[in-house]
Amino acid sequence: MQAQQLPYEFFSEENAPKWRGLLVPALKKVQGQVHPTLESNDDALQYVEELILQLLNMLCQAQPRSASDVEERVQKSFPHPIDKWAIADAQSAIEKRKRRNPLSLPVEKIHPLLKEVLGYKIDHQVSVYIVAVLEYISADILKLVGNYVRNIRHYEITKQDIKVAMCADKVLMDMFHQDVEDINILSLTDEEPSTSGEQTYYDLVKAFMAEIRQYIRELNLIIKVFREPFVSNSKLFSANDVENIFSRIVDIHELSVKLLGHIEDTVEMTDEGSPHPLVGSCFEDLAESIGEGFKEAVQYVLPRLLLAPVYHCLHYFELLKQLEEKSEDQEDKECLKQAITALLNVQSGMEKICSKSLAKRRLSESACRFYSQQMKGKQLAIKKMNEIQKNIDGWEGKDIGQCCNEFIMEGTLTRVGAKHERHIFLFDGLMICCKSNHGQPRLPGASNAEYRLKEKFFMRKVQINDKDDTNEYKHAFEIILKDENSVIFSAKSAEEKNNWMAALISLQYRSTLERMLDVTMLQEEKEEQMRLPSADVYRFAEPDSEENIIFEENMQPKAGIPIIKAGTVIKLIERLTYHMYADPNFVRTFLTTYRSFCKPQELLSLIIERFEIPEPEPTEADRIAIENGDQPLSAELKRFRKEYIQPVQLRVLNVCRHWVEHHFYDFERDAYLLQRMEEFIGTVRGKAMKKWVESITKIIQRKKIARDNGPGHNITFQSSPPTVEWHISRPGHIETFDLLTLHPIEIARQLTLLESDLYRCIVETENLEERVAVVSRIIEILQVFQELNNFNGVLEVVSAMNSSPVYRLDHTFEQIPSRQKKILEEAHELSEDHYKKYLAKLRSINPPCVPFFGIYLTNILKTEEGNPEVLKRHGKELINFSKRRKVAEITGEIQQYQNQPYCLRVESDIKRFFENLNPMGNSMEKEFTDYLFNKSLEIEPRNPKPLPRFPKKYSYPLKSPGVRPSNPRPGTMRHPTPLQQEPRKISYSRIPESETESTASAPNSPRTPLTPPPASGASSTTDVCSVFDSDHSSPFHSSRCKNSKCIKVFVSTIHARGKKESLLFFCMCELVVKSNAISKDNIIKI
Repeated sequence: MQAQQLPYEFFSEENAPKWRGLLVPALKKVQGQVHPTLESNDDALQYVEELILQLLNMLCQAQPRSASDVEERVQKSFPHPIDKWAIADAQSAIEKRKRRNPLSLPVEKIHPLLKEVLGYKIDHQVSVYIVAVLEYISADILKLVGNYVRNIRHYEITKQDIKVAMCADKVLMDMFHQDVEDINILSLTDEEPSTSGEQTYYDLVKAFMAEIRQYIRELNLIIKVFREPFVSNSKLFSANDVENIFSRIVDIHELSVKLLGHIEDTVEMTDEGSPHPLVGSCFEDLAESIGEGFKEAVQYVLPRLLLAPVYHCLHYFELLKQLEEKSEDQEDKECLKQAITALLNVQSGMEKICSKSLAKRRLSESACRFYSQQMKGKQLAIKKMNEIQKNIDGWEGKDIGQCCNEFIMEGTLTRVGAKHERHIFLFDGLMICCKSNHGQPRLPGASNAEYRLKEKFFMRKVQINDKDDTNEYKHAFEIILKDENSVIFSAKSAEEKNNWMAALISLQYRSTLERMLDVTMLQEEKEEQMRLPSADVYRFAEPDSEENIIFEENMQPKAGIPIIKAGTVIKLIERLTYHMYADPNFVRTFLTTYRSFCKPQELLSLIIERFEIPEPEPTEADRIAIENGDQPLSAELKRFRKEYIQPVQLRVLNVCRHWVEHHFYDFERDAYLLQRMEEFIGTVRGKAMKKWVESITKIIQRKKIARDNGPGHNITFQSSPPTVEWHISRPGHIETFDLLTLHPIEIARQLTLLESDLYRCIVETENLEERVAVVSRIIEILQVFQELNNFNGVLEVVSAMNSSPVYRLDHTFEQIPSRQKKILEEAHELSEDHYKKYLAKLRSINPPCVPFFGIYLTNILKTEEGNPEVLKRHGKELINFSKRRKVAEITGEIQQYQNQPYCLRVESDIKRFFENLNPMGNSMEKEFTDYLFNKSLEIEPRNPKPLPRFPKKYSYPLKSPGVRPSNPRPGTMRHPTPLQQEPRKISYSRIPESETESTASAPNSPRTPLTPPPASGASSTTDVCSVFDSDHSSPFHSSRCKNSKCIKVFVSTIHARGKKESLLFFCMCELVVKSNAISKDNIIKI
């Protein structure tokens, strides 16, 4: 019988590292989608990740095996109506997945981990369904928190903001904290300065703008969520019913939007030198121009919402007086005074009506409001909650301020079945029932608290139920607990009951109604097409078609952004600065590759043209309305400016910033281009653009200084570089430098610092013992290359060892210690199976490193030659941007390893020695290759009887100093990271040629060719020069090296397959013969 699987612990010591940080990058994208203008810190995203993993754990506890199982779990576990929306998103994701339109969260990474979580493999579609649900909830959390952060006029989402906002949202609290008694919200008393001090004129304006935005959202709730069902059900409600209930709420909404637009425009156009925006004229112009639970929400919440415009209008009158008192500008003061005068009749009339039927209340009172007013100040709310708590005797548990955000109302209710009345304090998170202490005898030293705690209810764990009047109680409502027990309270009058029910139902259904509003408004935005300028006057407004732009069909766009396959220059510029979304990857790719189809001057002209956006012309109906004195375009124009002009212009500036920051060489080559850019930036106006203009200007000035003065940045390392290692040769004695006299550590270090263009110094030797020492020393250098993450050097050594003249030296390799053979074999495995192990190791190490450059150049060559420059559609040529993207991806991969330098000292003598070596002289590659192979045959002939003996050439000891630094420091050198132990696919053990002596006319093995390898077709034209010394009878004589005969050990930076791909030839030297050095002055670079 199989043992039952233990529950999977996401946050255990073993499993946490697998999940930690997995979702954070994707959550940042989701946050950018729901609130593009806000930022979120890492702690906040990590906290959301924890919540999502908690939710994933809940979904996996049901052991789902199909999408329907997940759907059933969601329906049972998620509050209504968020379950319905999450399921709809998940089903949509499965359908879109078939068309390769993915989610932001990493399905491909989560899918294999789910097998470990569940203990069995599930279908990929089930993983997509689960991840879609998780993404919907993460977006819902981030949208809720973003709204809260914007309300308190902050610009960054923090972990604390998430906790506070979620505490006020019953739906999310039910989902994530079903079994928790209370949630600790961190104390906010030290976060913000007190708002009780005197406010300035500008403070009043900013606060009012925040209030009116929230008020407009409240009006939208009335119109979109409540009024719409009345209008759409004409059989149930007549037009007269709708008019009687909602009156002129649409006109109020229009007026409020217009007022907000005027104030925003005034603030935007305020001169920088002005002390504050003068908003008085805005008021003067307007003054002169005078589901589940839905039934309960309509019955109790809607009447209070319909009173909001009344209280808000009364608030206008008070605000006007405050602005007049604070204004320092005489003209603005006069405008405000005129507005107050013009509105006096309206004010007096409203106050007269209110005095008869309504208690005049300030907007700041919570009982008549649907939305919480967190922007009013956390300090005041916490102060109020602390005062109430101190006045309650017998309080236990966490402070009120730790589980509530605001105080709603208080009053007296009768608990049915109890003898005494209860004094109730209602908060957004708690309902506290107290008994009055008045009239009871008190012992000496007893508390002076006015109330004694009887019971408290967490609002997220109760349901509110309306009760009809009976003989036992009247004006009552019921509070139903999670355990299905209930408590009934009755009020003294119907009006009091309505007040309590309005507050309680608002708290219970606020988050649900807000989500209904968001869904409705999002749908309306999709249905309403924004009017753009004519394509005749603005080329970038031309509609998309197959004749001007093509998108990738088989690629997965990130965050819902389509990937461009091809397009005209105009369409590419349009998408580069698109109004609906930002695409940083496209910006990087475009600026890296645009020169293949557009000149820098043309690009600057196009983005300036893109920046200068004309407004759409009015329609015939609009012209008639304008002639009649109306302004039908005002709302539409405001939307066009906000949703099209502003985003496009900001993205144009973003492109300019990236251009001057990362591609300033365009401007260094063309002074007029730089002049035009500076002139354009100088003409940009607007507060929203100010920081971008300042940033671009600073970058240009910094680049100019760097261009004039040369690179001036100093690199600071955590520790000082290691000391230079010396072996036999000493500083300054360059004439003694060769492979065996220099320290292998320092050879590897200095070659690595020379961008790892491997030029090896090889000593001259025909003697077997010396030759073995040379090979052994080169393998030691390879070890140090591994230590330094110099993969270019490692693979160059491997390529050299595999060259025909070296690979056939069986007797030499037989003398190599087995430990070094193993190191060489492991290094060789890096290049096997299309460099699979090399790529895996490259991704696993930390910089600095020198990647193998050959892969990149090979890929670029294949991309350039294998893809057309343009794609033809309907007879028109579109720029093949897919090809540019592939090249940019390759160059981007190269650049990601360029930021971290090596913490090593340059030893100038050794560096100069390597730079000046040139073993090839003026020889052609074929001559050089033939010479190497002939020397290889000379020192180790085929089937020798016996092996020729050669005298030693050098008197110094051949023993290696090893690869350990003489003064090791922590972190200076590491043991090479071994590759995973797998069956070897290659072995360097040699088959003696004597075993096949009878077949001398044919190659004894593929590794011992009888003839030198053919010369590359490109070798005769190579401009890679090398110098080596040899004896004067050698065709490779050079006078640069006075004491030895040298040959180059040169390994190509490019180790590619095929004729044309082998851009640089490689060969080895000295292992074969007499060598001393290697060097290369010119190397192909991107």
